[in-house]
Amino acid sequence: MRLIPAIDLRGGQCVRLLKGDFSAETRYPFAALELLQRYRALGAGWLHVVDLDGARDGQALNRQVIAGLAAQPGIQLQVGGGVRDRTSVDALLALGIARLAIGSAAVEDRGAVEQWLAQLGPERICLAFDVALPVNGPPLLRTRGWRAATALSLWDAVEQYLPSGLRHVLCTDIARDGAMAGPNLALYTEAVARYPQLQWQASGGVSASSDLQALATTGVAAAVCGKALLEARLPDGELQPYLHDA
Repeated sequence: MRLIPAIDLRGGQCVRLLKGDFSAETRYPFAALELLQRYRALGAGWLHVVDLDGARDGQALNRQVIAGLAAQPGIQLQVGGGVRDRTSVDALLALGIARLAIGSAAVEDRGAVEQWLAQLGPERICLAFDVALPVNGPPLLRTRGWRAATALSLWDAVEQYLPSGLRHVLCTDIARDGAMAGPNLALYTEAVARYPQLQWQASGGVSASSDLQALATTGVAAAVCGKALLEARLPDGELQPYLHDA
């Protein structure tokens, strides 16, 4: 399992939200470039970057920061947030982004996203599904920066894209995101059991290296982690087994 550090951008600043709530924001005194350089020095080969302004409003307010990150050698970027049309796709790929994380558009414009998968290939597109878990029933997708509820389950969404060659899926349990309460191991265990052919990325809840160890046992391909790294909850030495490029 690979650890992918995450940077969330809002107004050009590095932030974290609690459970996807834009009113529950924590700002960190680090420049995005500074964080990239730190994670690259640790051995990270990938960095996950989320444009929160794009996710919420569809506005590419952080594009200049993302361009600066993409220009850095030795690390590949997976970028999401507001990637809802082909213009945004092409603009980001032109910056040198290795993989795009597609969230709302994957629910709202399936035909277009299937076309992107076909034209760009499954390594360039990751479907980013944010889920809320009801008391009973399957995990349900939310869109538009977690604000819009849907009746579409995670499993049905994945099924729709399998014929298009889907390979990478990032799944975030919104209730765990930024809460430092541990990842939803049951969710990811079920996801891998249902679709072992996919490269699952788990997001939300990592607070200690023991969480990484537990996630590795579920069979996910990667763990995306932001807050625990920003707050130095994970000792550098304990990260090495999960930084494949170290």
